[in-house]
Amino acid sequence: MTITNFFEKAQISGRTSLTESEGKTFLRQVGFPVPKSILVHEPTNLETQLESLNPPLVLKVVSKDILHKSDVGGVRLGLSSSSEVHSAILEMQAHPEIAASEVTGWLVEEMVDPGHEIVIGAVNDPNFGMMLMLGMGGIYVEVLQDVSFRLCPILRSDAEQMIDELKCAPLLKGVRGQAPAKIEALIETLLRLGGEDGVLLQYEHAIAEMDLNPVILNDRGLSIADARFMVREAESGSGNLSENPNSDSEIALLNHLFKPRTVAVVGASSKKIVIANTFIKRMQEFGYEGEIYPIHPNAPLIEGLKTYPDLSSTPKPVDYAYVAIGAAQIPGILRNANGNCKVAQVISSGFGEVAESKSLETELVKSARIGKVRILGPNCLGTYSPRGGLTFPKDAPRELGSIGVVSQSGGLSTDIVKRGQWKGLRFSGLVTIGNSADLKPADIIRFYLEDEFTNAIGIYVEDAKDGREIFNLMRSSKTIKPLVILKGGLSDAGAVAAASHTGALAENSQSWFALSQQCCAALVSTVDEFIDTLLALQFLDLRKGLPVRNVTLFGNGGGASVLGVDAFAENDLSVLPFDESAVKQLQALNLPAGTSVLNPIDTPVGTLLEKEGWIAAEILDIVYRDTNTDVVVMHLNLAAFVGRGSVDPIDNLFAVMRKAKSEWSKPIHFVLVLRSDGSEAIDNRKRELREIAQGYRIPVFDEIAPVARVLANISHFEKQLSK
Repeated sequence: MTITNFFEKAQISGRTSLTESEGKTFLRQVGFPVPKSILVHEPTNLETQLESLNPPLVLKVVSKDILHKSDVGGVRLGLSSSSEVHSAILEMQAHPEIAASEVTGWLVEEMVDPGHEIVIGAVNDPNFGMMLMLGMGGIYVEVLQDVSFRLCPILRSDAEQMIDELKCAPLLKGVRGQAPAKIEALIETLLRLGGEDGVLLQYEHAIAEMDLNPVILNDRGLSIADARFMVREAESGSGNLSENPNSDSEIALLNHLFKPRTVAVVGASSKKIVIANTFIKRMQEFGYEGEIYPIHPNAPLIEGLKTYPDLSSTPKPVDYAYVAIGAAQIPGILRNANGNCKVAQVISSGFGEVAESKSLETELVKSARIGKVRILGPNCLGTYSPRGGLTFPKDAPRELGSIGVVSQSGGLSTDIVKRGQWKGLRFSGLVTIGNSADLKPADIIRFYLEDEFTNAIGIYVEDAKDGREIFNLMRSSKTIKPLVILKGGLSDAGAVAAASHTGALAENSQSWFALSQQCCAALVSTVDEFIDTLLALQFLDLRKGLPVRNVTLFGNGGGASVLGVDAFAENDLSVLPFDESAVKQLQALNLPAGTSVLNPIDTPVGTLLEKEGWIAAEILDIVYRDTNTDVVVMHLNLAAFVGRGSVDPIDNLFAVMRKAKSEWSKPIHFVLVLRSDGSEAIDNRKRELREIAQGYRIPVFDEIAPVARVLANISHFEKQLSK
């Protein structure tokens, strides 16, 4: 029997799994170490049948009806003779669950030498494809869920990181005098399973899930003691909706979106103000310089603009259409576009987001194909593109920035634009895609990766159906740009049926976490962290191969410094005391009592008033020249300066920061935290200072703790850039 026929036979017969005997035969044929075994069909003449096996032996029931053999008494260990095997088979046959099952035989195999129990699993994720799991076996996976995931294909570095991520990894490396396991054998096994030419990708069409549990790893090598393969249903033909309806590539197509010369608006009213009318007004306020065509069957004018009856009758081809009418009317409108519209963004809801309207979403896409229109949405809010004068938020920044965002949520996108605006974030574009029935997140990410104006990318995603394409893009793109991922619904995991089951452990979060570990991407958990990380990427130049590790914390507010040290430690960053030479130089400055220079450099207001604030330059001279810091985090409690001293040192302190950015040649990141007491006067001053700092390309944050998380993300990007 050929290797492939194991899976084909199961698919044809409607089985959902291979038997253990089939699974192990498959593994043996593709070159993996499995124990020597015999499949016994009848418990007669066992002495002859088992003469090639060396005791001690293991006995297991073989049945397509039984997946978890040990749960039904279908496993016996340490059998020393054929007579003991015979007795064990008779006992198993009498067990009620086994007696009620269709038993095809009894697998007898040599016991594996003792060692560490490992679990190696895989699950074929519907959005990401094959994903490999590694875990510590026994109680470690069942109780602690000590596992690590990576998307296939994996690299050697991925395999090494999977091992290092395990809480119990030190056990494999030898502790308290124990011999270290042969970890190289484990790495090679992971690569042969999940690498570029690995078994999992070769048989991705057939394998739904794999559990190798336990895999025994000791100082001599590795052996697979048990194997279970779940089989995918045979693939049937599908519709051809993925074909592009026009000859434009996605990159060229999206250029029309981000810089549209003509915009059609479907759904504006001549009698009342609806969302489409608001869109026209905001475009006019924003300074859009192209032509706007309201689409209406009867009214001659809307918002002072000449109307046209449909998308095919505009005087010039439509680059972008904003569609906000009843869902049922939209397929017909797009069907009759006759190739005159490049991209239509369907704002309206009532499609695939509700079960009863999924068929209408399918009709929408089919109709758009006929009309040769590409769709953004439905169920979204719009596109914001400063370069093209396109907007849906009110009073959004008009200046072109370097941050590109794609979001499945319209409302959250408004928060990202407006909250980001007040923090200094500036965008190359932001696209809301809602249900992403046609154009997917990966299409927008591909554009941003090629876009000359975009330096970093953010994505808010809930149910991306193109996760594999995003992974492939981030792994294979010639242009590497950092990706910040805010994933909604990470806690919506299915019920865990069995803790040692790969499919149960592969929760919704695992695929996205794996992507973030394998690519230049960071997974964040809040809108604030999303915005803050993009803000840092806007201003900081990433240091390839020099990941942030050592932090200098410098500012006023002793308690804030202590809490800051804790926050950095929680994010695996170090605020370590300077070495003796640097400390002596700082002490030689004869700073006022109450100052600490060990790191954190805790400088009360009285210290920062020294030399009208220029004392900070002398301190930073020493930090930049004589310490191994990777980033200076300067924090100022603005309220503490009010009414202190005859001269306000803040302007001079900012001049020092400018010097830190422009004159000191050492590639050290500089980040500023401006803390406020919430009063109107201090908040207004903080807003002014934020703009000044950003003019120096210094990102400004509100508190120290969020900076720790952001710098951990920056460190991760810098590590990934070195791969």
